[in-house]
Amino acid sequence: MQIDILTLFPSLFDSVFSQSIIKKAVDKKIVKIKITNIRDFAEGKHKTVDDKPYGGGAGMIMMAPPIVKAIEKVKGKRLKVKKQRLILLSPQGKVFNQKKAKELSKYKHLIFICGHYGGVDERVLKFIDEEISVGDFVLTGGEIPTMAVVDAVVRLLPKVVAKSDSVENDSHWACGLANSVYTRPYNFRKLKVPEVLLSGNHKKIKKWREENARQNTLLKRPELLEKNKN
Repeated sequence: MQIDILTLFPSLFDSVFSQSIIKKAVDKKIVKIKITNIRDFAEGKHKTVDDKPYGGGAGMIMMAPPIVKAIEKVKGKRLKVKKQRLILLSPQGKVFNQKKAKELSKYKHLIFICGHYGGVDERVLKFIDEEISVGDFVLTGGEIPTMAVVDAVVRLLPKVVAKSDSVENDSHWACGLANSVYTRPYNFRKLKVPEVLLSGNHKKIKKWREENARQNTLLKRPELLEKNKN
């Protein structure tokens, strides 16, 4: 998979993408990630990328020309790639979830645009495929949301996570939360591990995990069970 990220702050991604699962995926050549600075496509001596909003108001708006030029440059010869998706991270987008992560993991090429300041010129939306939000709240820019989405997508790619069941047992994989997990020590401050997990009876353990996962979902995120019914 090829992932391109268009941003005004490329260095923000250095530490996140140079560690853990994403680094391993890059090292294995399962995914290639390229960061492009939108400012490189701005004109003028000061490489201005934002301006005051028409009609007045607070904040500065990211200008359309630098963003669109960056998009066109990144697309380049990939214009004819069928499995390509261009995404703007925005608080106005549909809220990201595991279902969307699975969907995006099927693409060959993903392009993410990180908004900033008071938002992006509305005309940029004519050049993208969709807007994605990571929640009903506002962040300074689209960089952190992009990191979250890329992490969620990359770990779903084949051979990124050594054991596929590690992914399939995650919360939200099957529209619910995962079961509770335990490790050593067995007895921590009089809090003990459930005996069934020590039984060696895989059938009982499987049943306990399924029921525990359902109870976790019911107690913590009951709306997920309702959503799963529909």
